Amino acid sequence: MTGNPLLLFLVLWPMAGGILSFIAGRLNRRLRDISAGTVTLVELAAALHCRGLLGAKLSLDGVCGLGLTLTLDGFRLIYAAIIAFMWAATTLFSPEYLDHHRNRNRYYLFVLMTEGAIMGVFLSADLYTTFVFFEMMSLFSYIMVVQDETPAALRAAQTYLAIAIIGGLSTLMGLLLLNHQLGTLVTADLAAAAAAVKDRGALYVSGGLVLSGFAAKAAIFPAHIWLPTAHTAAPAPSSALLSGLLTKSGLFGVLALSAGPFLHDARWGLALLALALVTMALGAVLAVFSVNIKRTLACSSMSQLGFILTGIAMQCFLGADTGGAGGPFRPELQFGDLAVRGTILYMVGHSLIKLVLFLAAGVVHMNTHELGLNEIRGFGRDKPLFLFAFLMGGLGLMGMPLWNGYLGKTLVHEAIVEHIHHIGRAGAGALGFLMTPSSERLLFQAAEWTFLVSGALTTAYVLKLLVVLFVARPAPGLHQKGRYISPLSAAVLALSAAVLPLLGCLPHVLADPIAFLGASFMNGPAKHHAVSYFSLSSLEGAAISLGLGLLIYLFVVRTVLMRKDAAGEPVCVDLWPGWLDLEHLAFRPLIAGLLPALGGAFAKGVDRAASILIRVLPFLGALAARAIDLVCAGPITLVLSHAARIRFIRPPEDQEFGIYQEEEGGPMVRALLPSSLAYSLATFALGLLFILAYLIQF
Repeated sequence: MTGNPLLLFLVLWPMAGGILSFIAGRLNRRLRDISAGTVTLVELAAALHCRGLLGAKLSLDGVCGLGLTLTLDGFRLIYAAIIAFMWAATTLFSPEYLDHHRNRNRYYLFVLMTEGAIMGVFLSADLYTTFVFFEMMSLFSYIMVVQDETPAALRAAQTYLAIAIIGGLSTLMGLLLLNHQLGTLVTADLAAAAAAVKDRGALYVSGGLVLSGFAAKAAIFPAHIWLPTAHTAAPAPSSALLSGLLTKSGLFGVLALSAGPFLHDARWGLALLALALVTMALGAVLAVFSVNIKRTLACSSMSQLGFILTGIAMQCFLGADTGGAGGPFRPELQFGDLAVRGTILYMVGHSLIKLVLFLAAGVVHMNTHELGLNEIRGFGRDKPLFLFAFLMGGLGLMGMPLWNGYLGKTLVHEAIVEHIHHIGRAGAGALGFLMTPSSERLLFQAAEWTFLVSGALTTAYVLKLLVVLFVARPAPGLHQKGRYISPLSAAVLALSAAVLPLLGCLPHVLADPIAFLGASFMNGPAKHHAVSYFSLSSLEGAAISLGLGLLIYLFVVRTVLMRKDAAGEPVCVDLWPGWLDLEHLAFRPLIAGLLPALGGAFAKGVDRAASILIRVLPFLGALAARAIDLVCAGPITLVLSHAARIRFIRPPEDQEFGIYQEEEGGPMVRALLPSSLAYSLATFALGLLFILAYLIQF
């Protein structure tokens, strides 16, 4: 090990703390809660101490084969501090929320293990290290989703795990190709290495494979299917972490690609922009139709991730031949700087906002044991602290001026506007290889209006939540007696909420330094454009989204998505078609249907080929049969079958993969194809392993 050991401490301390808290929980519940909270507070102190260690590195040679490397720059420092802060907040909030839950020792163990893994993701200096910690994070966080072990949680966790496995295999394949093409996976070296690559087509293939894995974790369409169900099923503190941080780990990978091998690549940016626009619009529509508070916030996260991806895409349209990082600061580079800073502030703002809103949803659930909007109606009345917290998060999410969400949203929107103006001034755009400047201008004007309308839908569903919780009369049977939140949980919620307007009111004092600190990671322009956040031109986009959102709430939500009950009170109506579910329409049939069918066809072909070999070449056929036995039955089974001099027969009750039956003429494998997700994933993984073996060989 060489380098600064504090970086390794940030990764290993939470993991060790998870084990310690588990052991403490076996002795005393109170001791476990104290130990888990202490672990996260120590981690927060260590992360804040790292502000003087910019440029520090750590190498673990030979670990996991290729070695692991960690580093610390401005962007990584920002997210190390946010990770530590959010984990401390949710861990201190968890004892009250989980008071009547089972398996709390297991919960703290895996939540803290996940903290160490995600810290490794954001501190990774190369994409191989990112991948190793990314897969660890996916495995540990699975327990956060399945914690309650209800049928809904088990199903959501199954989907989450399936997406994680498929995305991980795709990412690994892409990284092998990328390493072969560039000769390195070090994040800081990717841009220079890719600049010398002539075959961009092969580079797009490898980049697309890596992107699919990271986009799946970031809940980017069409790999978003796990997010609404997982966030809804998980405990509220876990939902805050899933939404605020685990999705950002996927965006970290997307950023590493976009600021690395695809730096200033307009083709790559166009693909990202298309995914971003669909993701932001679809997520917002789903949130408007939702009648469950956590599902609304989950779909909102999907939409907001689309906004952030738009900022990443806009960075790509800053042409490398117009100055680039370190070049002269020209007016046409302005939108690139705005996109970089907007992306950082949007990521940071969304993480902090979802911490507040999901913890607030947790307060509702632990008091009412309900999540439906009609069942929790009026819960927030006469609760000033709860009103303050939810209002701060809601206004930040809407992009209200003077709140932190406004800053990132305004910068990304202004980046789109500046790009449109640049096309008009220069008479040329970034997509000359595909369309004329006038067509490109129309394209980005459509993108701008998609951005604004999606922001309006955000306003509409936030207003819906605020009215349901704080304006409507309490639902029948909803009687709150005594204290609804403990002093510790109240302090955590109030502190987290107070940060949001503080950042928004002091953008040049607090927000801009954060953006400048993280900009180097994205290879943005060396000089930064001065931004007047509260000028009329900057406020115009927010005013359009807020005004249009109010109209959508009044004339769509109130008149179409809400009805009056017998008492004359408005109630929410679920009008989203149940059949219109991408998971059940496409993903599950693909995983549990098409992939096993392809695997079965492959197995049938192998079986017929083996039969021909056995008949034509008995000796080689016998060797092939032994090889098949070795692969399918395993070494132990092969040894036992030879020792007993009998053929192995699979027990009839094992219906998972197949049955081995004895017939005249020799052994025969009869494949069964059950609709098992585990079998489907195993078949899919086997096919990818064959591809990986081919890539490694050649």
